[in-house]
Amino acid sequence: MKNRYLDLIDQTFDFPQDGFRVEDGELLWWDIPLMDIIKQYGTPVKLSYLPKITDQIETARKLFNVGRAKARYEGEYKFCYCTKSSHFSFVLERVAESGAHIETSSAFDVNIIESLYEAGNLDKQRYIICNGYKKDQYLENIGRLVAQGFENVVVVLDNMNELRRLLPHIEDAPNKVKIGLRIASEEDPKFEFYTSRLGIRYRDIVPFYVDQIRELPNVELKMLHFFINVGISDSAYYWTELLKSIEVYCALKNICPELNSLNIGGGFPVKDSLAFEYDYEYMAEEIVAQIKENCQVRGVREPDLFTEFGSFTVAESGVNLYSILDQKQQNDREKWDMIDGSFMTTLPDIWAINKRFIMLAINHWEAPYEHIFLGGLTCDSDDYYNAEAHSNAIYLPRYKSDRTQYIGFFNTGAYQESLGGFGGIQHCLLPSPKHIVVDRDEQGELTTKLFSKEQSYKSMLKILGY
Repeated sequence: MKNRYLDLIDQTFDFPQDGFRVEDGELLWWDIPLMDIIKQYGTPVKLSYLPKITDQIETARKLFNVGRAKARYEGEYKFCYCTKSSHFSFVLERVAESGAHIETSSAFDVNIIESLYEAGNLDKQRYIICNGYKKDQYLENIGRLVAQGFENVVVVLDNMNELRRLLPHIEDAPNKVKIGLRIASEEDPKFEFYTSRLGIRYRDIVPFYVDQIRELPNVELKMLHFFINVGISDSAYYWTELLKSIEVYCALKNICPELNSLNIGGGFPVKDSLAFEYDYEYMAEEIVAQIKENCQVRGVREPDLFTEFGSFTVAESGVNLYSILDQKQQNDREKWDMIDGSFMTTLPDIWAINKRFIMLAINHWEAPYEHIFLGGLTCDSDDYYNAEAHSNAIYLPRYKSDRTQYIGFFNTGAYQESLGGFGGIQHCLLPSPKHIVVDRDEQGELTTKLFSKEQSYKSMLKILGY
Protein backbone atom coordinates (compact mmCIF):
# COMPACT_ATOMS: atom_id res chain seq x y z
CA MET A 1 0.00 0.00 0.00
CA LYS A 2 1.38 3.37 -1.01
CA ASN A 3 0.61 5.64 1.90
CA ARG A 4 3.68 7.87 2.02
CA TYR A 5 3.33 11.62 1.60
CA LEU A 6 5.60 11.31 -1.45
CA ASP A 7 3.19 8.76 -2.94
CA LEU A 8 0.24 11.08 -2.37
CA ILE A 9 1.89 13.97 -4.20
CA ASP A 10 3.17 11.71 -6.98
CA GLN A 11 -0.27 10.18 -7.56
CA THR A 12 -2.13 13.48 -7.40
CA PHE A 13 0.09 15.66 -9.59
CA ASP A 14 2.59 15.55 -12.41
CA PHE A 15 5.54 15.56 -10.03
CA PRO A 16 8.33 16.59 -9.89
CA GLN A 17 7.61 19.75 -11.83
CA ASP A 18 9.11 23.14 -12.58
CA GLY A 19 10.43 24.59 -9.34
CA PHE A 20 9.69 21.58 -7.11
CA ARG A 21 11.56 18.33 -6.56
CA VAL A 22 12.47 16.06 -3.65
CA GLU A 23 15.85 14.73 -2.54
CA ASP A 24 16.29 12.39 0.42
CA GLY A 25 12.78 13.08 1.67
CA GLU A 26 13.20 16.88 1.62
CA LEU A 27 11.73 19.47 -0.74
CA LEU A 28 13.89 21.65 -2.99
CA TRP A 29 12.37 24.84 -4.41
CA TRP A 30 14.13 26.22 -7.49
CA ASP A 31 17.01 23.97 -6.37
CA ILE A 32 17.14 25.73 -3.00
CA PRO A 33 17.51 23.22 -0.14
CA LEU A 34 14.85 24.70 2.10
CA MET A 35 15.86 22.63 5.13
CA ASP A 36 19.29 24.30 5.00
CA ILE A 37 17.59 27.70 5.11
CA ILE A 38 15.45 26.59 8.05
CA LYS A 39 18.47 25.26 9.93
CA GLN A 40 20.24 28.58 9.45
CA TYR A 41 17.39 31.02 10.09
CA GLY A 42 14.63 29.06 11.84
CA THR A 43 10.91 29.61 11.35
CA PRO A 44 8.64 31.41 10.74
CA VAL A 45 10.53 32.95 7.84
CA LYS A 46 9.75 34.53 4.47
CA LEU A 47 12.07 33.98 1.49
CA SER A 48 12.30 36.13 -1.63
CA TYR A 49 14.15 34.46 -4.51
CA LEU A 50 15.27 37.25 -6.84
CA PRO A 51 16.21 35.26 -10.00
CA LYS A 52 12.57 34.22 -10.37
CA ILE A 53 11.57 37.87 -10.80
CA THR A 54 13.93 38.20 -13.76
CA ASP A 55 12.66 34.91 -15.19
CA GLN A 56 9.04 36.07 -15.10
CA ILE A 57 9.82 39.36 -16.84
CA GLU A 58 11.77 37.57 -19.56
CA THR A 59 8.97 35.02 -19.93
CA ALA A 60 6.34 37.72 -20.49
CA ARG A 61 8.51 39.51 -23.02
CA LYS A 62 9.09 36.28 -24.92
CA LEU A 63 5.39 35.40 -24.94
CA PHE A 64 4.27 38.73 -26.36
CA ASN A 65 7.17 39.17 -28.76
CA VAL A 66 6.53 35.71 -30.21
CA GLY A 67 2.89 36.74 -30.56
CA ARG A 68 3.95 39.94 -32.32
CA ALA A 69 6.15 38.01 -34.73
CA LYS A 70 3.41 35.50 -35.59
CA ALA A 71 0.83 38.24 -36.17
CA ARG A 72 3.29 40.59 -37.90
CA TYR A 73 2.32 43.14 -35.30
CA GLU A 74 3.94 46.51 -36.00
CA GLY A 75 3.53 48.07 -32.57
CA GLU A 76 6.13 47.58 -29.85
CA TYR A 77 5.66 45.66 -26.60
CA LYS A 78 6.59 47.19 -23.24
CA PHE A 79 6.56 45.32 -19.93
CA CYS A 80 5.59 47.30 -16.83
CA TYR A 81 5.78 46.22 -13.19
CA CYS A 82 3.05 47.31 -10.74
CA THR A 83 4.78 48.58 -7.63
CA LYS A 84 1.74 47.86 -5.45
CA SER A 85 2.38 44.11 -5.71
CA SER A 86 5.57 44.48 -3.67
CA HIS A 87 7.38 47.72 -2.83
CA PHE A 88 10.51 46.17 -1.33
CA SER A 89 13.76 47.73 -2.53
CA PHE A 90 15.26 44.41 -3.60
CA VAL A 91 12.20 43.75 -5.80
CA LEU A 92 12.22 47.16 -7.50
CA GLU A 93 15.99 47.04 -7.96
CA ARG A 94 15.73 43.66 -9.72
CA VAL A 95 12.81 44.90 -11.82
CA ALA A 96 14.74 48.01 -12.83
CA GLU A 97 17.85 45.96 -13.58
CA SER A 98 15.79 43.87 -16.01
CA GLY A 99 14.88 46.99 -18.00
CA ALA A 100 11.20 46.86 -17.09
CA HIS A 101 9.05 49.96 -16.96
CA ILE A 102 7.18 50.99 -13.81
CA GLU A 103 3.51 51.54 -12.97
CA THR A 104 2.73 53.59 -9.86
CA SER A 105 -0.47 54.01 -7.88
CA SER A 106 0.24 56.55 -5.11
CA ALA A 107 2.29 59.59 -4.16
CA PHE A 108 4.94 57.63 -2.27
CA ASP A 109 5.58 55.46 -5.33
CA VAL A 110 7.06 58.55 -6.94
CA ASN A 111 9.48 58.87 -4.04
CA ILE A 112 10.53 55.27 -4.72
CA ILE A 113 11.16 56.17 -8.38
CA GLU A 114 13.35 59.08 -7.30
CA SER A 115 15.24 56.87 -4.86
CA LEU A 116 15.90 54.28 -7.57
CA TYR A 117 17.19 57.01 -9.90
CA GLU A 118 19.44 58.56 -7.25
CA ALA A 119 20.95 55.13 -6.57
CA GLY A 120 21.70 54.64 -10.27
CA ASN A 121 19.14 51.86 -10.72
CA LEU A 122 16.76 53.69 -13.04
CA ASP A 123 17.23 56.03 -16.00
CA LYS A 124 15.04 58.93 -17.05
CA GLN A 125 14.01 57.25 -20.30
CA ARG A 126 12.04 54.54 -18.49
CA TYR A 127 8.27 54.69 -18.80
CA ILE A 128 6.59 55.67 -15.53
CA ILE A 129 2.86 54.98 -15.82
CA CYS A 130 1.11 56.98 -13.07
CA ASN A 131 -2.16 55.26 -12.36
CA GLY A 132 -4.77 55.40 -9.60
CA TYR A 133 -7.00 58.08 -8.14
CA LYS A 134 -4.71 61.05 -7.50
CA LYS A 135 -4.71 63.22 -4.42
CA ASP A 136 -2.89 66.56 -4.57
CA GLN A 137 0.40 65.18 -3.20
CA TYR A 138 0.46 62.53 -5.93
CA LEU A 139 -0.07 65.17 -8.63
CA GLU A 140 2.60 67.39 -7.08
CA ASN A 141 5.09 64.52 -7.06
CA ILE A 142 4.28 63.68 -10.68
CA GLY A 143 4.95 67.31 -11.64
CA ARG A 144 8.32 67.09 -9.88
CA LEU A 145 9.25 63.96 -11.87
CA VAL A 146 8.43 65.75 -15.11
CA ALA A 147 10.41 68.83 -14.08
CA GLN A 148 13.41 66.61 -13.26
CA GLY A 149 13.52 65.46 -16.86
CA PHE A 150 11.88 62.04 -16.75
CA GLU A 151 10.95 61.81 -20.41
CA ASN A 152 8.28 59.13 -20.41
CA VAL A 153 6.01 59.90 -17.49
CA VAL A 154 2.46 59.03 -18.57
CA VAL A 155 -0.25 60.44 -16.31
CA VAL A 156 -3.26 58.13 -16.68
CA LEU A 157 -6.32 60.17 -15.76
CA ASP A 158 -8.72 58.29 -13.53
CA ASN A 159 -11.47 60.91 -13.91
CA MET A 160 -12.10 64.07 -15.90
CA ASN A 161 -11.48 66.40 -12.94
CA GLU A 162 -7.88 65.16 -12.62
CA LEU A 163 -6.89 67.01 -15.79
CA ARG A 164 -7.82 70.38 -14.29
CA ARG A 165 -6.01 69.51 -11.07
CA LEU A 166 -2.91 68.26 -12.93
CA LEU A 167 -2.33 71.34 -15.09
CA PRO A 168 -0.96 73.67 -12.36
CA HIS A 169 1.72 71.09 -11.52
CA ILE A 170 3.08 70.89 -15.08
CA GLU A 171 3.10 74.57 -16.07
CA ASP A 172 6.91 74.63 -16.24
CA ALA A 173 7.34 71.25 -17.95
CA PRO A 174 10.10 71.41 -20.60
CA ASN A 175 8.00 69.44 -23.10
CA LYS A 176 4.43 68.34 -23.60
CA VAL A 177 3.34 66.00 -20.83
CA LYS A 178 2.08 62.59 -21.87
CA ILE A 179 -1.33 61.65 -20.54
CA GLY A 180 -3.53 58.58 -20.77
CA LEU A 181 -7.20 57.87 -20.17
CA ARG A 182 -8.39 54.95 -18.09
CA ILE A 183 -11.54 53.20 -19.23
CA ALA A 184 -14.16 52.41 -16.59
CA SER A 185 -14.71 48.86 -17.76
CA GLU A 186 -17.67 46.71 -16.86
CA GLU A 187 -16.95 44.36 -13.98
CA ASP A 188 -17.22 40.60 -13.99
CA PRO A 189 -20.89 39.48 -13.76
CA LYS A 190 -20.15 37.93 -10.36
CA PHE A 191 -19.25 41.32 -8.86
CA GLU A 192 -21.62 43.23 -6.61
CA PHE A 193 -21.58 46.27 -8.91
CA TYR A 194 -21.75 46.74 -12.65
CA THR A 195 -19.05 49.24 -13.62
CA SER A 196 -15.59 49.82 -12.16
CA ARG A 197 -15.34 52.80 -9.80
CA LEU A 198 -12.01 53.61 -11.51
CA GLY A 199 -11.67 55.29 -14.87
CA ILE A 200 -13.88 57.23 -17.29
CA ARG A 201 -17.03 55.86 -18.90
CA TYR A 202 -16.66 54.53 -22.45
CA ARG A 203 -19.13 57.05 -23.88
CA ASP A 204 -17.38 60.02 -22.21
CA ILE A 205 -13.85 59.37 -23.48
CA VAL A 206 -14.06 60.77 -27.02
CA PRO A 207 -16.10 63.87 -25.99
CA PHE A 208 -13.69 64.48 -23.11
CA TYR A 209 -10.75 64.51 -25.52
CA VAL A 210 -12.52 66.79 -28.01
CA ASP A 211 -13.84 69.26 -25.44
CA GLN A 212 -11.03 69.47 -22.89
CA ILE A 213 -7.77 67.92 -24.10
CA ARG A 214 -7.29 68.49 -27.83
CA GLU A 215 -6.54 72.23 -27.68
CA LEU A 216 -4.29 72.17 -24.64
CA PRO A 217 -0.75 73.26 -25.60
CA ASN A 218 1.18 71.42 -22.90
CA VAL A 219 -0.27 67.89 -22.91
CA GLU A 220 -0.61 65.14 -25.49
CA LEU A 221 -2.84 62.08 -25.28
CA LYS A 222 -0.63 59.02 -25.81
CA MET A 223 -2.32 56.09 -24.07
CA LEU A 224 -5.65 54.41 -23.54
CA HIS A 225 -5.69 52.25 -20.42
CA PHE A 226 -7.90 49.16 -20.16
CA PHE A 227 -8.11 47.19 -16.91
CA ILE A 228 -10.34 44.47 -15.51
CA ASN A 229 -9.93 43.25 -11.98
CA VAL A 230 -10.09 39.51 -12.68
CA GLY A 231 -7.01 39.65 -14.91
CA ILE A 232 -6.39 38.07 -18.29
CA SER A 233 -8.69 35.09 -18.78
CA ASP A 234 -9.97 33.10 -21.73
CA SER A 235 -13.58 34.06 -21.13
CA ALA A 236 -16.32 35.78 -23.08
CA TYR A 237 -16.25 38.56 -20.50
CA TYR A 238 -12.53 39.29 -21.00
CA TRP A 239 -12.64 39.24 -24.81
CA THR A 240 -15.76 41.42 -24.87
CA GLU A 241 -14.15 44.08 -22.71
CA LEU A 242 -10.89 43.96 -24.66
CA LEU A 243 -12.69 44.42 -27.97
CA LYS A 244 -14.68 47.34 -26.57
CA SER A 245 -11.44 49.03 -25.54
CA ILE A 246 -10.01 48.50 -29.04
CA GLU A 247 -13.09 50.14 -30.52
CA VAL A 248 -12.58 53.18 -28.28
CA TYR A 249 -8.87 53.26 -29.15
CA CYS A 250 -9.62 53.29 -32.87
CA ALA A 251 -12.26 56.00 -32.50
CA LEU A 252 -9.78 58.14 -30.56
CA LYS A 253 -6.91 57.44 -32.95
CA ASN A 254 -8.94 58.77 -35.88
CA ILE A 255 -9.14 62.22 -34.26
CA CYS A 256 -5.97 62.10 -32.13
CA PRO A 257 -2.94 61.21 -34.30
CA GLU A 258 -0.48 61.31 -31.39
CA LEU A 259 -2.32 58.48 -29.57
CA ASN A 260 -0.12 55.40 -29.99
CA SER A 261 -0.40 53.09 -26.95
CA LEU A 262 -2.91 50.65 -25.50
CA ASN A 263 -2.28 49.52 -21.92
CA ILE A 264 -4.01 46.24 -21.06
CA GLY A 265 -3.78 46.39 -17.28
CA GLY A 266 -4.70 43.29 -15.31
CA GLY A 267 -2.19 40.49 -15.25
CA PHE A 268 -1.66 36.84 -15.97
CA PRO A 269 -2.84 34.46 -13.22
CA VAL A 270 -0.43 32.95 -10.71
CA LYS A 271 -0.09 29.23 -10.08
CA ASP A 272 -2.06 28.34 -6.94
CA SER A 273 -1.79 24.55 -7.14
CA LEU A 274 0.50 21.90 -8.59
CA ALA A 275 -2.57 21.00 -10.70
CA PHE A 276 -2.79 24.54 -12.13
CA GLU A 277 -3.26 24.80 -15.90
CA TYR A 278 -3.21 27.95 -18.02
CA ASP A 279 -2.09 28.43 -21.62
CA TYR A 280 0.02 31.59 -21.34
CA GLU A 281 1.35 31.24 -24.88
CA TYR A 282 -2.11 31.02 -26.42
CA MET A 283 -3.44 33.98 -24.44
CA ALA A 284 -0.54 36.29 -25.33
CA GLU A 285 -0.76 35.36 -29.01
CA GLU A 286 -4.53 35.72 -29.10
CA ILE A 287 -4.46 39.15 -27.43
CA VAL A 288 -1.94 40.41 -29.97
CA ALA A 289 -3.87 38.86 -32.88
CA GLN A 290 -7.21 40.31 -31.73
CA ILE A 291 -5.77 43.82 -31.40
CA LYS A 292 -4.08 43.54 -34.81
CA GLU A 293 -7.19 42.22 -36.55
CA ASN A 294 -9.62 44.72 -35.08
CA CYS A 295 -7.35 47.67 -35.79
CA GLN A 296 -6.92 46.53 -39.40
CA VAL A 297 -10.68 46.27 -39.88
CA ARG A 298 -10.99 49.90 -38.77
CA GLY A 299 -8.03 51.10 -40.83
CA VAL A 300 -5.93 52.01 -37.78
CA ARG A 301 -2.29 51.15 -37.18
CA GLU A 302 -2.01 48.84 -34.20
CA PRO A 303 -0.80 50.52 -31.00
CA ASP A 304 2.27 49.95 -28.90
CA LEU A 305 1.16 47.39 -26.34
CA PHE A 306 1.79 47.84 -22.61
CA THR A 307 1.12 45.24 -19.94
CA GLU A 308 1.19 45.83 -16.19
CA PHE A 309 2.12 42.57 -14.48
CA GLY A 310 2.51 42.70 -10.72
CA SER A 311 1.54 39.38 -9.17
CA PHE A 312 2.81 37.47 -12.21
CA THR A 313 6.18 39.19 -11.81
CA VAL A 314 6.81 38.70 -8.13
CA ALA A 315 4.43 36.09 -6.65
CA GLU A 316 6.46 33.02 -7.61
CA SER A 317 9.56 34.52 -5.98
CA GLY A 318 8.08 34.16 -2.49
CA VAL A 319 7.65 31.34 0.03
CA ASN A 320 6.56 31.37 3.68
CA LEU A 321 8.00 28.63 5.89
CA TYR A 322 6.52 27.48 9.20
CA SER A 323 7.00 24.68 11.68
CA ILE A 324 4.27 22.64 13.29
CA LEU A 325 4.30 23.36 17.02
CA ASP A 326 1.82 20.75 18.13
CA GLN A 327 -1.17 18.69 17.07
CA LYS A 328 -4.56 18.99 18.76
CA GLN A 329 -7.25 16.30 18.44
CA GLN A 330 -10.42 18.36 18.77
CA ASN A 331 -12.98 15.62 18.03
CA ASP A 332 -13.05 12.15 16.51
CA ARG A 333 -12.35 13.43 13.00
CA GLU A 334 -10.50 16.75 13.22
CA LYS A 335 -6.77 17.02 13.87
CA TRP A 336 -5.33 20.51 14.09
CA ASP A 337 -1.66 21.13 13.32
CA MET A 338 -0.73 24.45 14.94
CA ILE A 339 1.82 26.54 13.04
CA ASP A 340 4.32 28.96 14.59
CA GLY A 341 2.74 31.94 12.85
CA SER A 342 -0.58 33.34 11.69
CA PHE A 343 -2.33 33.13 8.34
CA MET A 344 -4.22 36.32 9.06
CA THR A 345 -1.06 38.38 9.60
CA THR A 346 1.49 36.81 7.24
CA LEU A 347 -0.79 35.52 4.45
CA PRO A 348 -3.83 37.78 4.83
CA ASP A 349 -5.36 36.90 1.45
CA ILE A 350 -6.22 33.49 2.90
CA TRP A 351 -8.48 35.17 5.42
CA ALA A 352 -9.65 38.14 3.34
CA ILE A 353 -10.50 36.57 -0.04
CA ASN A 354 -10.16 32.83 0.62
CA LYS A 355 -7.10 32.68 -1.60
CA ARG A 356 -5.26 29.38 -1.97
CA PHE A 357 -1.50 28.93 -2.25
CA ILE A 358 0.60 25.89 -3.05
CA MET A 359 1.15 24.19 0.33
CA LEU A 360 3.71 21.39 0.72
CA ALA A 361 5.66 19.64 3.43
CA ILE A 362 9.34 20.54 3.50
CA ASN A 363 10.60 17.37 5.21
CA HIS A 364 9.51 13.80 6.06
CA TRP A 365 8.23 13.03 2.55
CA GLU A 366 8.86 9.33 3.22
CA ALA A 367 6.43 9.29 6.18
CA PRO A 368 2.78 8.21 5.97
CA TYR A 369 0.35 11.08 5.42
CA GLU A 370 -2.80 12.14 7.24
CA HIS A 371 -5.72 14.54 6.75
CA ILE A 372 -5.35 17.61 8.96
CA PHE A 373 -6.40 21.22 9.48
CA LEU A 374 -3.87 24.01 9.93
CA GLY A 375 -4.37 26.57 12.69
CA GLY A 376 -2.67 29.91 13.21
CA LEU A 377 -1.55 31.41 16.50
CA THR A 378 -4.07 34.21 16.86
CA CYS A 379 -7.20 33.78 18.95
CA ASP A 380 -9.39 34.44 15.92
CA SER A 381 -11.54 31.58 14.63
CA ASP A 382 -10.79 32.64 11.04
CA ASP A 383 -7.06 32.00 11.41
CA TYR A 384 -6.97 28.61 9.70
CA TYR A 385 -6.28 26.80 6.43
CA ASN A 386 -8.30 23.73 5.53
CA ALA A 387 -8.43 23.33 1.74
CA GLU A 388 -6.30 23.67 -1.36
CA ALA A 389 -7.23 24.96 -4.81
CA HIS A 390 -7.45 21.44 -6.24
CA SER A 391 -9.01 19.72 -3.22
CA ASN A 392 -11.31 20.49 -0.30
CA ALA A 393 -8.76 19.03 2.11
CA ILE A 394 -5.09 19.22 3.09
CA TYR A 395 -2.65 16.46 3.93
CA LEU A 396 0.74 16.38 5.63
CA PRO A 397 3.14 13.73 6.88
CA ARG A 398 1.76 12.12 10.03
CA TYR A 399 2.56 14.19 13.09
CA LYS A 400 5.00 12.84 15.68
CA SER A 401 5.91 14.78 18.78
CA ASP A 402 9.56 13.68 18.69
CA ARG A 403 10.31 15.31 15.32
CA THR A 404 9.57 18.72 13.86
CA GLN A 405 7.48 19.00 10.72
CA TYR A 406 8.11 22.00 8.48
CA ILE A 407 5.73 23.28 5.80
CA GLY A 408 5.86 25.89 3.07
CA PHE A 409 3.32 28.14 1.36
CA PHE A 410 4.58 28.95 -2.12
CA ASN A 411 4.02 31.80 -4.61
CA THR A 412 3.41 34.26 -1.79
CA GLY A 413 5.58 37.09 -3.15
CA ALA A 414 2.78 39.51 -4.07
CA TYR A 415 0.73 41.75 -1.78
CA GLN A 416 0.98 39.75 1.46
CA GLU A 417 3.39 42.04 3.32
CA SER A 418 1.63 45.25 2.31
CA LEU A 419 -1.83 43.89 3.14
CA GLY A 420 -0.58 42.35 6.38
CA GLY A 421 1.08 45.58 7.55
CA PHE A 422 4.71 44.41 7.48
CA GLY A 423 6.60 45.75 10.48
CA GLY A 424 3.50 47.34 12.02
CA ILE A 425 0.86 46.20 14.46
CA GLN A 426 -0.28 42.63 13.89
CA HIS A 427 -3.37 40.86 15.22
CA CYS A 428 -2.73 39.59 18.76
CA LEU A 429 0.63 41.42 18.52
CA LEU A 430 2.24 38.56 16.62
CA PRO A 431 5.57 39.78 15.20
CA SER A 432 6.37 40.00 11.51
CA PRO A 433 8.67 37.06 10.69
CA LYS A 434 12.25 37.16 9.50
CA HIS A 435 12.63 38.00 5.82
CA ILE A 436 15.49 36.49 3.82
CA VAL A 437 16.57 37.55 0.33
CA VAL A 438 17.96 34.67 -1.76
CA ASP A 439 19.99 35.27 -4.91
CA ARG A 440 22.65 33.59 -7.03
CA ASP A 441 26.13 34.94 -7.74
CA GLU A 442 27.85 34.98 -11.12
CA GLN A 443 28.85 31.35 -10.67
CA GLY A 444 25.25 30.34 -9.92
CA GLU A 445 25.91 29.70 -6.24
CA LEU A 446 23.17 30.54 -3.76
CA THR A 447 23.55 33.60 -1.55
CA THR A 448 21.30 34.55 1.35
CA LYS A 449 20.93 37.86 3.18
CA LEU A 450 18.85 38.74 6.20
CA PHE A 451 16.66 41.62 5.03
CA SER A 452 14.78 42.06 8.29
CA LYS A 453 14.84 40.39 11.68
CA GLU A 454 11.73 39.12 13.41
CA GLN A 455 9.86 42.10 14.75
CA SER A 456 10.72 42.94 18.35
CA TYR A 457 8.39 43.82 21.19
CA LYS A 458 10.15 47.19 21.49
CA SER A 459 9.23 48.22 17.94
CA MET A 460 5.60 47.26 18.53
CA LEU A 461 5.37 49.08 21.84
CA LYS A 462 6.92 52.18 20.31
CA ILE A 463 4.23 52.22 17.60
CA LEU A 464 1.59 51.85 20.30
CA GLY A 465 2.99 54.77 22.28
CA TYR A 466 4.58 52.89 25.19
